Amino acid sequence: MVCVAAKRKRFRVIIPAYPAFNIYTQVAKITTALGPVSVASVVNKTEGWDAEVIDENNLRRYGPRADNRGADHEFLQSIRPADVVGLYGGLTSTIPRLYEIARFYKQKGVVTIAGGQHFVEETILEALNSGIDYIVIGEGEVTIRELLKVLDNEGDISSIEGIVYLKNGKPVFTSPREPLEDFENLPLPDFSLVRYASIKLYPVGRIRGCGMNCEFCTVKGKPRCASPERLLEQISFALETKDARHFFIVDDLFGQQREETLRFCAMLKKYQEDTGRRLDVTAQIRLDKAKDSELLSAMRLAGINTVAIGFESPIDEELQAMNKHISSQEMVSLSRIYHKFGFLIHGMFIFGYPLKEVAAVKLSSEDRIKRFRSFIKKAQIDTIQVLLPGPLPGTELRRRLQEQGRVYPAKDIGWEYYDGNFPLFEPDQPMTAEQMQTSARKIMGKFYQFKYLFMTGLHVFSFPVIIFYLHNIKQGWRKWYRSWRNALARFGGWVILNGWTKEFKKGIFWKKLQKAQQHLKK
Repeated sequence: MVCVAAKRKRFRVIIPAYPAFNIYTQVAKITTALGPVSVASVVNKTEGWDAEVIDENNLRRYGPRADNRGADHEFLQSIRPADVVGLYGGLTSTIPRLYEIARFYKQKGVVTIAGGQHFVEETILEALNSGIDYIVIGEGEVTIRELLKVLDNEGDISSIEGIVYLKNGKPVFTSPREPLEDFENLPLPDFSLVRYASIKLYPVGRIRGCGMNCEFCTVKGKPRCASPERLLEQISFALETKDARHFFIVDDLFGQQREETLRFCAMLKKYQEDTGRRLDVTAQIRLDKAKDSELLSAMRLAGINTVAIGFESPIDEELQAMNKHISSQEMVSLSRIYHKFGFLIHGMFIFGYPLKEVAAVKLSSEDRIKRFRSFIKKAQIDTIQVLLPGPLPGTELRRRLQEQGRVYPAKDIGWEYYDGNFPLFEPDQPMTAEQMQTSARKIMGKFYQFKYLFMTGLHVFSFPVIIFYLHNIKQGWRKWYRSWRNALARFGGWVILNGWTKEFKKGIFWKKLQKAQQHLKK
């Protein structure tokens, strides 16, 4: 008697390629998204299933590339056929590519499942008519396991909470699934499942959700936290299996649950001492945490060297429209505290945010540019990112602008332009859509310049100046390194901006914009 083992099935998670060269392109080549890896890690621990992740933005290790962009899925299916494909819809700008991939696999008879922040009531029907069989609403770790089990046994699909599918041409919404509270029983994210990728910056996380309720953001809800031990375990697992040294804590607000955060920092510091490995960590954090000197000291000792801060705007009226409870003057003072503690500060800004009371202020694009430049200099920010307001599906900002009749129709513009680099609505007067886009580029163009290439070289020759800090070598090194690193980053920023500008000139966005503006006026 010959025993034949049941064939294992393959679940492939795909992170779609960006539509074109943009400011995220370079960093995407050294990292990946945490959500798809977490979902794949759950499936890989499910009986009868193997899982893999294909990140189309990071195919640096022998990745099978398509002729135009992304991966060659025809080749992938020929060597490792997938039975079910998961599609990551966390970025609206990648949705056209996601649909393209979904249709390909659908034609091959493969079950397609999509999830991510893009999929809300406004976009679900379009998605289900674009090659997607099932949409997961909310977090996917528990849902995907139940869904695969039902698909295996041909069970009752309507019994699964938190999904949407078509029935007789109409979307069927099952009962909502409660947000995850218990993270301890989930498998650790396994980055070895990401095929072909060269990862140098590893995303890890402890807290999901954010209570700040910003108008433009899709992340809402009461923060739900895993233990500090679990976050440390993610870091140690990546270090031990992938020799990871650089980490990005993806929590929207590092420092929530203050006491637990302090405990994590102490644990991370001790772990590095015990292993003899020095780690480099970046975290997103609220500006007002600068008031907590104990927390900042603990973070520095733990190897958290860079903080990413959402300043959003130096214009007080815009801050009020965003539901930010802070003034621009206070932001400068708090930013300088981070600087004094030795953190590298990455400032994230939104240019041209639409005011709720338009008549309250009339700012030209040049006035706004001056305010931004002055603030960035005063706040001593090391690197910046200036994007345009994106009326993303499911946000309060989109609802407000749609009620005012200001959002350009998505069918005219296209989801691929929803990456923060293009005007997607009629801005506040007297500024035009064209001025809004060029202004953001002017701010970054002043900050990131070619001349910093030469300044990088000059900093190399200035290294001996550290001798004047023999009384405090550590302080001297930090001061020299910060100046050298920032010069290098500003030249690198110029390269990215220059590349984006060249690609933009080849495109047809302005034609699309003119068509959208005409439709909006009718």
